[in-house]
Parts: sequence; structure tokens; C-alpha cells
Amino acid sequence: MAVPPLNPDEFAGTAELFAAAAQAYGDRIAYVDRGDRIGFAEWYRRSQTVAAQMRRRGVGAGEVVALLLPSGIDYAVCYGAAALLGAITTGVNPRLGPYEVIGILARADPALVVVDEATAKAELAGCPTLRRAELASGVGAVVPPAPTTRSDPVALIFSSGTTGQPKGAIFDADNLAAGALASGVMSEPFDRRLTSTPFSHAGYMFKLWDQLVWGSTLVIPDTPWSVQSMVARLTEERITVAGAVPTQWEKLLDSDVSRESLSHLRIGVVASAPASPELVRRVGERIGVPLVVRYAMTECPTISGTDPDDPPDLLCTTVGRPAPGMAVRINDGLVEVSGPCVMRGYWRQPDLTAETVRDGWLRTGDVGEIGEDGCLRLLGRSGDMYIRGGFNVHPLEVERVLARHPGVARVAVVSRPAPVIGEIGVAFVVPAGEPPSLFDVRGWVSDRLADYKAPDELVIVDELPLTAMFKPDRAALRRRLEAASGARGGPGQRR
Repeated sequence: MAVPPLNPDEFAGTAELFAAAAQAYGDRIAYVDRGDRIGFAEWYRRSQTVAAQMRRRGVGAGEVVALLLPSGIDYAVCYGAAALLGAITTGVNPRLGPYEVIGILARADPALVVVDEATAKAELAGCPTLRRAELASGVGAVVPPAPTTRSDPVALIFSSGTTGQPKGAIFDADNLAAGALASGVMSEPFDRRLTSTPFSHAGYMFKLWDQLVWGSTLVIPDTPWSVQSMVARLTEERITVAGAVPTQWEKLLDSDVSRESLSHLRIGVVASAPASPELVRRVGERIGVPLVVRYAMTECPTISGTDPDDPPDLLCTTVGRPAPGMAVRINDGLVEVSGPCVMRGYWRQPDLTAETVRDGWLRTGDVGEIGEDGCLRLLGRSGDMYIRGGFNVHPLEVERVLARHPGVARVAVVSRPAPVIGEIGVAFVVPAGEPPSLFDVRGWVSDRLADYKAPDELVIVDELPLTAMFKPDRAALRRRLEAASGARGGPGQRR
């Protein structure tokens, strides 16, 4: 196991670690943001100056600073500035709609909102603001770092809110330090990472200590995503760790990449959806890179994962074993996790916290099982489960089976009401070549799972709708079914 250049156990708080990283790494690049670059020392100096701006606007220790900014250097500078003040940073994804933004800000109650007015979709009346254009870019007045401790909150990370009102998970420096030590094969000294999530997401917010102790460089991808831009970033920036959804890995293989052109890439991460064994094999053969899967959630951004030498079948059907320091158990069919990466609680929602974290165990809401190999197998979200003729069906379990069908490129399964048997499954399939028939799909599933789990309807689509986190948007698929007024699937319908 690799050892980080800076030992997180030696630092009393985030501000102290930030200063040490700036001194240790100096001009080593911390961020590549399209054509701009910033080293660790400059990142720290700019954060000091912006911290002074925030202080003049009344931000103090323990208060929330909301960043309504795109992923990039300015976001990182503001995150660092808030940490130097002992303040708490929450990110607000600019892709969110006005109601979603207002809901998060109402819950967070920030002392200051840093906003890019060019991308803001919501009126921020009543919120103290600092415009992105006003951020200090040079060295100016600075304030001494606030004395921070490991128990001081650092990050407030909101869930996507797709199932209800936004919930903010709070993390302190101890949480972030634990994440840095639990990263396993994902972190080596001075890695160069191609980021795959918005900075407002736990995939970035929770990793501040990880970046500071390992000295890693974060390369921000172009938007909108294209295979050409991904290839350019991988090769030009000599990326060592890259994360992408299965579709993006597939498109990468259709380009002219090779082992030689990506010799520096040591590991690939499959995000958001299961990868087929064929994709894992092709990536290994074509570019010589092992793929791994990571299981995480907003309330616990490090839970479990597969290893680079795990066989493809294990990677495609499980989310691996618990990360160092973490524990996983199944309670009444639901996955529960415990360990130092679990959030301290929901922001200003003690009752919800007590309901979600019991005796140190976080109730994830995921349905799963632990195999004899110690690997966790997810069967789906408890809210996604449907009951067909009295039998429980978990869509994720069905999707994993269908993902291995040679005629299926991508798939999502949702339910709809049906007379007599209550609910039925509807499979939305992006075909790989000639579209499969409903008969084919049902037979494939019935040969591998209980027959009642086979979808009753099949809808052929060109693409699946995705959430902001590149996961299949099940709510959008259900709305599509409602709009279709209960049209039944026979040999497969295209909608």
C-alpha cells in the first residue's frame, strides 16, 4: 500500500494541513482547468486573499459559505478560503433549477453565497453574495488561518434531492482524514486525476484532505463531454486515474487509444452503472488498464470497492469489499455501514439524523447481500423495488443480468401499475446492434433469475435519460410511461 507524502495524523485541522501542503508541494500543479493551471502554493496564497474578502463580508468560523460555481480553480480557491476561516463549504451545482437552488440555500442558511452570475438560474434575494468576477486573483490582504480542530465541520454536501427535500450531510476534518487513509488503490503520491464528478458532489468535496496529503493533480474535463476531449486530456495531461461511466469507456475504446498512448494510466473507475464483463475485458486488452468499481453515497463517500486484480464477473456483479476502516452489514435486507467516513449527521435535522444513523450504523436505503467472498452485492434501492404478484423484484438485479445480454448496450428497469398482479417491470433498452425482442429479454432473465423477475414490457430507446450524476433517471422513465398512457410492449417498442 502506498504511503502519502504528508501524514494526515500529524495535522490538527484543515487549515494547518493546507499550509503544509502549500509548503511541501510548492509549484507542483494542483489543478488544470482547461487552459489555466495553479500550483499548490498559489492555490494557498489565493485562498488566503479570498478568505480576507469573505471575512470582510462577515464570514466567521462555523458559518456556511455556499459556492454556486462551476467546477474549476475558482471553486477550489473558495473552498480553501472557507477552510482557512474555519467556515463550512457547501457546493450548489449550477445545473440545478431555481427551485432546487433555493431549497438548498434555505436549508444551508449560508453567511455568504459565491455566485457565477453568468450561470445562476435563481434569484438570490436575501442572500449575501460575492460575485465570481469580484474574487481576488492576486496577492492582497490576508487573514491569519483560524485555529481549527479535527472535529470542526469542513464540508456540507447535499443530496440530489430527487426523492424529496434536499438533505445536507456534514463532514468534519476527521471524516476527510479517514477518507484519505481509506482510498486504497485509488491514491498514490502525485497522482494525476481526470475528475468525473461536479465539485459540488461528494466525489470532490470529501476528497480535500486526500488531495492535500497525496499531492495529487486534478484535471477538469471539458464540457460538454466528448470522446475527443477525453482522449486529449488523458494523453496530454498524462492522467494516472480516470473515472467514467460505462458508455464513456465504450466510446473511448472506439477511438485510437492504445497501451502506448495511455501507458501512464494505471487505473480506471467505472461510475454510476454496472460494466459488462466484455467491457472490462476489452479495456484490459486494449489499453492494459484494470477497471474498478466503488460504492459510495453522499452520507458516506467511501464504503467499498473492487480490487484491480478481481475477475471481471466479480466487478460486474458486486461493489467489492469494505474500504479500510469501514464495516458493512445487512440488517433486514438493507445495507448498513459503519466507520470513520460516515457523516456526522444531517445539517440542522437531528431527528432525521437519529433515524438514519443508529448506534453508529448508517442505514443506506440500499437492498443488498454479502457473499461468501466477502463482497457486497447491491440489489437496488428499497424505494425502487416493486411487487409483482406478491413477489419482490429489485430492478438493479434485473439490470445486471440484462447488461450481459449481447444485444443490450444499456438498460434501466422501472415498474408501472398493472391489473391483477399489482405491478410489472418495464425494461428500457439501448440496443447493441439488432434490438432484442421481448421474448429474448424475458428468456434471458428467466434462465438466470426467478421467472417473475423477467420484464413484462420492453421499450427500445436510442439513449437513457440520465441524472446530473450520469445515473439512469428512473423518474424520467416513469413519466415517459405515464405519458404513453399504458401502451403495452410486445416484441419491443421504440419510444
